[in-house]
Parts: sequence; structure tokens; C-alpha cells
Amino acid sequence: MIHTTSRVLASDLRAHLDQTVTVSGWVNALRLQRTMQFVILRDHSGMVQVTYERDGGGPLEAVIESLTPESAVRITGRLVAAPQVKLGGLEIVPETVEVLNRAETPLPIDEHTGPEHRLDWRFLDVRKRATAQLVFAAQTTLEQGLREYAMRHGCTEMHTPKLMGTASESGAEVFKLGYFDRSAYLAQSPQFYKQMAVAAGIDRVFEIGPVFRAEPSYTSRHATEFTGVDVELSWIDDVEDVMAFEERMLAHSIAKVAEVHGEAIREVFGIEVLVPEAPFPRITMAEAQEILRAGGWDPESVKEDLDPEGERAVAAHIKEVTGHEFVFVTHYPASIRPFYHMRPADRPDLTLSFDLLWKGLEITTGAQREHRSDVLLKQAEEKGMDTAPMQDYMNIFRFGCPPHGGLGAGLGRILMVMLGLDSIREAAFLFRGPNRLTP
Repeated sequence: MIHTTSRVLASDLRAHLDQTVTVSGWVNALRLQRTMQFVILRDHSGMVQVTYERDGGGPLEAVIESLTPESAVRITGRLVAAPQVKLGGLEIVPETVEVLNRAETPLPIDEHTGPEHRLDWRFLDVRKRATAQLVFAAQTTLEQGLREYAMRHGCTEMHTPKLMGTASESGAEVFKLGYFDRSAYLAQSPQFYKQMAVAAGIDRVFEIGPVFRAEPSYTSRHATEFTGVDVELSWIDDVEDVMAFEERMLAHSIAKVAEVHGEAIREVFGIEVLVPEAPFPRITMAEAQEILRAGGWDPESVKEDLDPEGERAVAAHIKEVTGHEFVFVTHYPASIRPFYHMRPADRPDLTLSFDLLWKGLEITTGAQREHRSDVLLKQAEEKGMDTAPMQDYMNIFRFGCPPHGGLGAGLGRILMVMLGLDSIREAAFLFRGPNRLTP
């Protein structure tokens, strides 16, 4: 069939009043009355009412009668003003109704379906919910902002391998798989490859790509596959350079989301996207522990690392004192950080590292890396690590590697906080967790 009229989106209809238009989308609702037939058609931009007066069983009436909810249709008709219609005061009087794909009935999910079962039918779930569609629109703009800032500030985008011959970092929490006649591992971070890139003379590097973590975590903020935002900067003076880069990159990207989607996010999620001011507050891990103790935490329960409850308490305190939703927690103990984090000369028990908390959720980990071969070897030995399988990595530091540092942030976590989502499952199109490998 040849279509001479091009498709008009629901959001653009007002410009075509009293014209013949073609709309394509899904049947959102049907009201089949004795004398009238009403179809609410939905596309990704909005909805429009289609109104047909029954004509005693003609072909058009029969087609409309045969429709089912969520059927894909193409409708051509005259767009007229209809002040009584709540959907923008417009309606289409149809001339042709083409059923492109009739949906089976009943649908496998409805508004009462629980979140886990909705994930089984994610394509329908996303299609039917404006909230889900807005998540991915915001994600697109957020990523655009991150790339824009990184590229404007001298970063080269890299795509590093996700298959590794040896387990990265500590060797824990990696997925092992068969690779021809030997084993391979899914990368739990592009960390080593980013460092290789700066050693290769690519001054500043960033990557937005998949990350795999074999963590048996069942929380609202963990996933076994997620999108990581990674940056590595060379020729830095100290870790402060990395934090300054990140806070400005986030401020730029969040401002972009606020500008493009702020109104929709306010309407759909009831959330105000606030653009943060740089610099963000910074406190040391020792100061964070003091805050917890002062808040009445039992000294025995204040551990070397911050647990989720501790992160929330520290962030709430900073918000109260400074009014800021973000806080960098710095100088984590060497005992709980990777061997490649640099340590201050006067405090070898600490690291030049940080976590960034937003509204009490950790969204980033970063650090200055140790670039001196002999020191790195010593720190690996201290942690009882066998460096032989990591020879390719250790070689990076033997031939003039510059001082450098970087960060890894979770795209899903940033979206989760920005949009006030209950779970990271809602920030991914298709979630992967310990119990979910489908669809």
C-alpha cells in the first residue's frame, strides 16, 4: 500500500487542524458504544482520540470493532477541534483504519502487575508507561552531556575489550567463561585498559560501556551487568584534579537534562532536577566516621568502609550543614582499596581515593593511580597478590608512565538518584541480576 500522507506525531497534531492526517501507534483504550466508537491512539509523544459514528455495520465500523488494546494501527482521517475532548481538545474522524499488528488478548501485564513480572514483559511495560520512556530519554541526554564535557576537555573516547585473559583487579567477582581451549573473564572494569591508554600517550580517556560484576547482591542498587562511565586523566598533580573534573562534568550533564527534560520530569516523577554547584563538599573518611560517631553511632559499628546506612547518614549531615546533595568522601584506608591506588607519602595506611555520594548513594569511585613500577609491585606484594598473571598490566609502568588518575561511575545509579527511582532495575532497559538472565 502506498501512503501519500506522512505520519504526524500526537504532539504535533495541533498544527494540522482541519487537515487530513495520518497517525500511527497503539490502541491505548477502546470505548465501543451503541452509536459511537472511540479509540484512544498512543504514540511515543502522546495520545489522540479517534471518533467514529457507527454507520450500520460498514467496513470501517467492523475494523474498529475488531481492535484490541495495544494493537499497532495506522489511522488516516480529518483532524477537527473538539473542546469536550480532554486530550488536547482535538479528535480525528477516521477515513481509513489499518491494523498493522493485532495484539492478542488478554495482555500479560496490567497496571496491577508486580515489578518482577513486569520485567518478564519489559517491552510492553516500557511501551505502556510514560515514566519508563522518560527514563531513556533522560539517559540519552545525560550521556550526551557527559560526552560533550569530556570531549570539550580533551578526552578521547575509547572502546576497551570486555573479554580478558586474566581476572581483572582482585580476581574476585568476575564471570569466567570458556574461550576456545582456555578460560576468559568478563571485564569488571575498563580500569587496566584506561591506564594502558594514558601510558600510550592518549592524554585523557573516557568510555561509556558495559561492566560485569559477579556479585550475588540482591539490593535495589546492584546489577551484574551495567553501564559504566569511566574517565582517566594523565599528567595530573593530585587526586583533586580528578574530583574537579568529575564535579564539573556532572554539573554540565545534569544542567543539560534539566534544560531538555526538567518540565517532564517534574510532571511525571514529581522531582525537581537541581543543577549542582561546583565545587562539591569534600570530607575525609576519618571525618565521615567522626560525623557518624557524633550522630550517636556505636564506635564498634563504625567500620573502615561506609555501609549504605552510613553513606545516607553522612550525606544527610552534609546536606544539613552545606545545603549540597553531593559529597566526596576521600582518603579511604589502604586495606580496603585496590593495590594500584596511590598512597600519601606521610600516610601509607591511606589512599588518594574517593567515593562520590549523591543523596546518600555512592555513584562513583575514583583515585590517583600508583604509576611508579617499584611502588606498585611492593603494594601488590603487601596484599599477597601474584603479579605474574598481570604481567601485561605491570609492564605499563616500566617505560615512562605519566602520573594519572580516574574514576568509574554507574550510569544507572546516576539516573536512579536523578529521577527518584526505587530500584536500578527501572534505570536499565533489560536488567541483569543474579536471578535474571531473561528476556
